[in-house]
Amino acid sequence: MSLSKQLLTLISALFLLIFSLNFILSVNNIREYLQGEAKIHAQDTATSLGLSLAPYITDPSDHGIKAMINAIFDMGYYKEIRLVDNKGIDLVLLGNDQKIEGVPDWFIEYLPMSSATASSEISSDWQIRGVVYVTVNVNYAYLKLYAQAKTTFYYSLAAFIASIVLLSLALRITLASLIKIDQMALALANGHFVTIDNLPWTSEVRNVAKSMNVMSQKIQTMFTALNNQLESIGSGLLRDELTGLFKKSVFETDFNHTSPNNDDAFCVLLKFDSLSELAKLKDSQTIDNYLRNFAEILRNVTDQQTEYSAKAYRFHGAEFALLVTNSHPDQIENLVLRLGRQFSELGQAYQHPDLVHIGVVPIHSISSLENILATVYEAYEQAKLIGPNRHFIRKSADAARDMTEWTELVSECVENRRYSVVYKNRIKDVQSAKLLIEEAVIEIFDRQAMPVAIAPFIAIAENTGKIIDLDKGVFSQVLNHLRDKLEPQALALNLSTQSIKDAHFRLWLTRQIDQNPASAKRLVFSLSAYAVSKDIETYLEFIDLVHQWGSKVMIKRFESLSLGSAILKKLRPDYIRLALKLTTGISHSQQKQDFVQTLQTLASLIDSKILAEEVNDVDDLHTLKTIGILGANG
Repeated sequence: MSLSKQLLTLISALFLLIFSLNFILSVNNIREYLQGEAKIHAQDTATSLGLSLAPYITDPSDHGIKAMINAIFDMGYYKEIRLVDNKGIDLVLLGNDQKIEGVPDWFIEYLPMSSATASSEISSDWQIRGVVYVTVNVNYAYLKLYAQAKTTFYYSLAAFIASIVLLSLALRITLASLIKIDQMALALANGHFVTIDNLPWTSEVRNVAKSMNVMSQKIQTMFTALNNQLESIGSGLLRDELTGLFKKSVFETDFNHTSPNNDDAFCVLLKFDSLSELAKLKDSQTIDNYLRNFAEILRNVTDQQTEYSAKAYRFHGAEFALLVTNSHPDQIENLVLRLGRQFSELGQAYQHPDLVHIGVVPIHSISSLENILATVYEAYEQAKLIGPNRHFIRKSADAARDMTEWTELVSECVENRRYSVVYKNRIKDVQSAKLLIEEAVIEIFDRQAMPVAIAPFIAIAENTGKIIDLDKGVFSQVLNHLRDKLEPQALALNLSTQSIKDAHFRLWLTRQIDQNPASAKRLVFSLSAYAVSKDIETYLEFIDLVHQWGSKVMIKRFESLSLGSAILKKLRPDYIRLALKLTTGISHSQQKQDFVQTLQTLASLIDSKILAEEVNDVDDLHTLKTIGILGANG
């Protein structure tokens, strides 16, 4: 019960007690007053009647006596008038036991009043000739008492209601500031750093509001500092310290999220042929300048392009690469020719004209990272055979299947549901080793019982419009598994962006969840950080929907600078699973430790838990445990 309701109930009860006591006392006072008035009235009537009968009492048979008594009795205010002589013999006896209408019996029962009786002696010739007794009819007193009680009750009720209304308004005004503070506390818990501008006038509540404002500002400052620290550390993890180019790990991530259409993406490998020989002739500072100048050429070429997109990377040592998208072979040809000329000029400046050779290979939707790297190294070797500072462009990257074969395989597997769902990547609590989450992964084998690569299979399914049917099939199998096996751990499930964006799929998914509410509470929807970053609003809407179902959300493959803290604060995922590169060797990398520690602190502010994947090194696991992440698999 809210504070306002508690106060309203308590004060209303006190008001009710006060008004009830006041009403009871008022009615009792009126009753006592009426009883007193009845006695006085009876005595006045008896005295008046005694004086009036005195001239006639000498002759008890005089008809004037009874006529006079009847005239008074017929007024109806009396229950009984009795006249007796000096010997106690009744001369006149008039009575009226009729009840008056308009007064309920329960009222008479709970407020008893006795009939007032008065007497007056009648004298004649200095002798007492008789006594007259007058008893007032109490029904008239009850009628007045009942009317007064009703009037008092209605006025008291009106005053009580008016008091409650005024009290409610006063409490609402007084406690409105507390409601604002409550809303502010909830906003802070949700990561919204609001303040109360119009401070309340109640001094105690005003001080609380000021304290809340100070706390909100401090938390916002800390959150901003953590965000800046996260971006700073993350940027350092992504870029090569010497050249400022992106590292090979970034290339791998970008490659995995490249969606080439036809032949619009290319991988370009650039490699020094004899850096080790040059290092023997030059000092380390000269070599460093040499590498920086080399990287500057790559950076200038990529930054100046407007017709296509290009990104430069340094793999290690003398190996560099470009990932080019939205391009075509003629543009690639011009690009590598231009690079060859500039590198030749750079080589001549260092008396080493045969500087670099370039290998180029196109990227297709069915290309794997391993296949592309192997093929581009072959292209590089071909370029070495051609001549100094030359390049070789392969027309295609060899693949086990061509596009037609892939399309047929995907269609056949999806339509006939010729795939299975296995549960692996078991994430355990790093402190207790308790199993927290398993991940549902599909396995596919071709007609020759050979495993099919999942990445190109998913890519072809998306390109051929089969991905939604695939997601439906996988989700149905996962639901069946949850119903059949009542285990405590949660189950992570992957969905494609196409499915998440599709309104019909969401409707179908909602119906499945509604039919399986218990299973929904064990579901964790696993979303790629890269995919989320490309369509924040769509995923924000989907995450809100998932939380309405009672399910949870995990942002997987989270890398430095994948999603900013402001976006994480909006998304509020239940879990953030770090990319492998952030945890591998973390025990020996202070930079990685600082990044994960900062992310852990930031995640605690938005009620998210940090997870790690494939932690196989004991020292790395110990470091992550010390930082305070929730779980890891390995």
